[in-house]
Amino acid sequence: MFISPMLLHKSNLPFDDDSWITELKLDGFRCIWTKFNGKVKIYTRHNNEITAMFPELHTLAIPDNTILDGEIVVTDHQGKPNFEYVMERFKSKKSQHRITFCVFDIVYLNKDNLCKLPLIERKEIIDSLIAEDTQLLTKVSWLNGNGVAYFDLIKQYDLEGIVLKKSNSTYQINRRSQDWIKIINYKYGNVLISGLRKDKFGLLLSYENGKYAGLLEFMPPQNRKQFYRIYRDYIIKENDKYLYLDPKIKIKVKFRNYTSKGLLRIPSFVEWVS
Repeated sequence: MFISPMLLHKSNLPFDDDSWITELKLDGFRCIWTKFNGKVKIYTRHNNEITAMFPELHTLAIPDNTILDGEIVVTDHQGKPNFEYVMERFKSKKSQHRITFCVFDIVYLNKDNLCKLPLIERKEIIDSLIAEDTQLLTKVSWLNGNGVAYFDLIKQYDLEGIVLKKSNSTYQINRRSQDWIKIINYKYGNVLISGLRKDKFGLLLSYENGKYAGLLEFMPPQNRKQFYRIYRDYIIKENDKYLYLDPKIKIKVKFRNYTSKGLLRIPSFVEWVS
């Protein structure tokens, strides 16, 4: 039984409000874990069933008639969630990476729909359901308010970000709600545009030392129009997939982190750099 999960809005700044709770934003991928008639099924938030990919999650000590919402993560040697590791594990059961299913909400239990309960009450139910955290199954920790200080701590330890949730919020299936807000710990840097993808929008980026920096797919429409007005003056060669540009156009981007290959993860346009 799949439910389309409640989604978050973005904000640029954290805030302090004791009527909200603060959680760590985990750098993994969202999943819906369900158990009905003794059979476990696991789904991505886009309703792709991935049950067979995670056999270790089939025998969790969770009662029948339950739907859990959470994040599957893999941590590195420092104990930090590592997105590349979890994607390696997602793509292959043969991967040696050990997963953790981090539960932050519960939607259904013992044939009862819990969506209308306040978040705090749903958290209490999770506490009773998962009495002891393990490597495989754990509850997502939270605290009242203190969003600003917690975000400062997240930046200090170079983690992905935080999530702020109204403590009395209901679970709103298939909705992006202002009751849940994510603040990403973005990194910023200047790069050069070195190419343009032909089939769909995408800019090849390079560092100032000439090394490839990644592909940018997120640029506001007005800035795309500005780019399309000038890019032809910089074309130096092309093939079936790309137009290659003289890397003279400099831009500022924001991105999640550097990959293990030194590329920008999910870069997006911020502004032109003169």
